[in-house]
Amino acid sequence: MQKVKIKDLGKIITGKTPSTKKPELFGYDYPFITPSDINTYEVYYVQDTERGLSKEGYLTQKSKLLPPKTVCYVCIGSTIGKICLTKKPSFTNQQLNNIIVDQSRYVPEYIYYRLRYETPKIQSISGGTGSGKAIYNKTAFEEFQFEIHDLPLQHKISSILSTYDDLIENNTRRIQILEEMAQRIYREWFVDFRFPGHEKVKFVDSEMGKIPEGWEVKRLGDAIELAYGKGLKASERKSGSVPVFGSGGIVGYHNQSLVKGPGIIVGRKGNVGSIFWSDRDFFPIDTVFYVRTTICLHYVYYYLRQMNFINSDAAVPGLNRNQAYLLPFLIPSEELVDVFQERICSNFKLVTVLKSKCEILRTSRDILLPKLISGELDVSDLDIAIREQE
Repeated sequence: MQKVKIKDLGKIITGKTPSTKKPELFGYDYPFITPSDINTYEVYYVQDTERGLSKEGYLTQKSKLLPPKTVCYVCIGSTIGKICLTKKPSFTNQQLNNIIVDQSRYVPEYIYYRLRYETPKIQSISGGTGSGKAIYNKTAFEEFQFEIHDLPLQHKISSILSTYDDLIENNTRRIQILEEMAQRIYREWFVDFRFPGHEKVKFVDSEMGKIPEGWEVKRLGDAIELAYGKGLKASERKSGSVPVFGSGGIVGYHNQSLVKGPGIIVGRKGNVGSIFWSDRDFFPIDTVFYVRTTICLHYVYYYLRQMNFINSDAAVPGLNRNQAYLLPFLIPSEELVDVFQERICSNFKLVTVLKSKCEILRTSRDILLPKLISGELDVSDLDIAIREQE
């Protein structure tokens, strides 16, 4: 073991947000990572982001371009300690300090896991999570010191742990494909109105344009209730299997639920209008709403996903419930909704199985991580196939 400072690991770059007054700087050419894009409970690599930069945006800050396998660490705000690896050339905002690891001496995946292990200590130094004022400035971040294993053992430890995360990532991709398939069916039937038997249906005028006869347009507030979640700080959570949902998705686990599943979660603060599905009992925190309704949840889920919720506060992103309640909500015939639910039911069942597998993998990974890093589980003499450095 040797002691190193973060600044010894490679080049440290603090991210930057381009001028939002220049929309041409944003696009889909390069991922632009912010804390809300990082969910360590889902995947360790981040490549799908809410926003991206255009080629013109790249030119304004190409000195901050991060290559694949950069370790990105949130150092400002209530989510300090979130961490990820880049999958492809990316940028981040100013809340993240990023380590372009010197791969001749260190393994990026190992550094990622090592910093995950050190995160409780970093959080305590910075003021912890849950406070928007928490900060761990670049100088302090660079000077943070910890012990690391020699290079051969770095390869072995990261190879073991990455096996779990790779399986989680593969399952997560499969889940996304299944959800996209169901989303396409939803759009074909309820947006494009090309549902089974549509040729024989008469269309009538409505405030949403032409809709099938017998369908109805209501206000969102007449169809569903957006109920408030409840505050639950990370320090207050007790070990358990109940998923805790924030506006970025699952942010942890707890031993008690607040809502019976299945259910729908809607981002209220931060990642405004984000939509998540929980197939079991869950705990929505105070940055989200959860849905109460008598309408088919599967239909409501996909309807909400295609809605454009307006940010009611530019300074602190938030979803105004009263404004949302005024939005139109299309209610199809009950018979068609029943057929839709039956059609996509198999997708949701498989998604549930895959999510369960991911949870088992995460639990195993999280048990192994501290044992491998601390040396309690010594793998130095084991013959472990190591990854090729890309």
